[in-house]
Amino acid sequence: MFLSSLGEQNSYCCTREKKQLLGGVKPKQKKQRITGIDQDELQDPKLLADPEGCFCKFKGVQIHYKIYDAESLAPNSSKEVTTPQDSDTTKSLGFPMILLHGFMASTFSWHRVMKPLAQVTGSKVLAFDRPAFGLTSWVDPTNHSPTGSGDARPLNPYSIMFSVLASRYFIDVLAAEKVILVGHSAGSLVAVDTYFEAPERVAAMVLVAPPILAPLLKQDFSKDNQRGKNNKKQEEHSNSDSHRNPILRILSMLSKLTKHIAQAIMNILKGMGDMINYVYKKALSALLRSAIGVMLVRMIVARFGKALFRHAWYDSNQLTDHVLQGYTKSQKVKGWDKALAEFTAAMLADSSSQSKPQLSKRLSEISCPVLIVTGDSDRLAPSWNSRRLSQFIPGSRLEVIKNCGHLPPEETAEEFVSVVEKFLQRTFGASQEQRLQVVT
Repeated sequence: MFLSSLGEQNSYCCTREKKQLLGGVKPKQKKQRITGIDQDELQDPKLLADPEGCFCKFKGVQIHYKIYDAESLAPNSSKEVTTPQDSDTTKSLGFPMILLHGFMASTFSWHRVMKPLAQVTGSKVLAFDRPAFGLTSWVDPTNHSPTGSGDARPLNPYSIMFSVLASRYFIDVLAAEKVILVGHSAGSLVAVDTYFEAPERVAAMVLVAPPILAPLLKQDFSKDNQRGKNNKKQEEHSNSDSHRNPILRILSMLSKLTKHIAQAIMNILKGMGDMINYVYKKALSALLRSAIGVMLVRMIVARFGKALFRHAWYDSNQLTDHVLQGYTKSQKVKGWDKALAEFTAAMLADSSSQSKPQLSKRLSEISCPVLIVTGDSDRLAPSWNSRRLSQFIPGSRLEVIKNCGHLPPEETAEEFVSVVEKFLQRTFGASQEQRLQVVT
């Protein structure tokens, strides 16, 4: 009897499985989750914004931003850093501040320091989500046409130049002649490019964990000039000798001809290398924009997203669920995967552009006050590079925060605010102690 009932049960199970395979009964599909977020329940950015979030349209893109004003700040919550409330200190600067987040980050990156920085500056502090991150909406760059734009080729909203122009737009939103730019990680690139685009609008820059590669050698212009003069003298001396000796004259001509041929060969090889590099990047960009590329982006974020966030911290135990949810909130937005693929493709296009000189070659042209902040245990943008970078930016100041990784505004918020405050006081005004002495 037992064997008979067991046989009937097995027969029923087999029949049910056959019906499922033949389409009679569809098996329940497992929902796809990326960094713990259900990808079947993506939402409009405005539905995900908190009460302090704002939205505006810039060149056809709906940008999410937050702004805090020192004069209208509510008392700080326990999760935020507190700063001394001294009216003379907070009102001594007068420059608003724009915060520029890095890769895979958003306005949330500044959630612990925005209000304290507003108190430090005595002015407004604004942070916005760059396209592909946070709650800024996804747009298709191939069909993107900004309202009122007469350009034949509209600017790619995922390019660095778009973020630069957005930064300038928010300077106007703040109604400021000059602002202090604070860029974290990849946001440092936007800050520096914004400076070069409009140096008269930038009062100072704070570069936090900047991934700007410092040149290998510091150019000594005096030595270069002297070397050029010596070469010129040697050439003049050689020419005078060749006029007296026909053999030397022939050898000199052959030497110059050999140099020209070698230079021509080098130029051809360089051109071939540039062409191969260009074709490779174009092909990779096309792949990223395809359905396969978007799928790869989702797979990479699903597989390595949380690990990347943990790798950015000095002490990964500080990465609470609340913080992780803040950084991954953008993955609840409709089209986030397509936006991230477009951003990566735009970065490839920016890196292959020959229209402007390399950023590392223009560092010596920066003339505004610059503070470089780095963590001593940063594994993504090592502190040794920040040290070298400070040597190439004239008059810049370096601050290394101990026991800190890639996220000083998050990991060591109180020390970060203190470092920025001291830099601004040193740059734009007397310290609180000096002002108190004047009063007494």
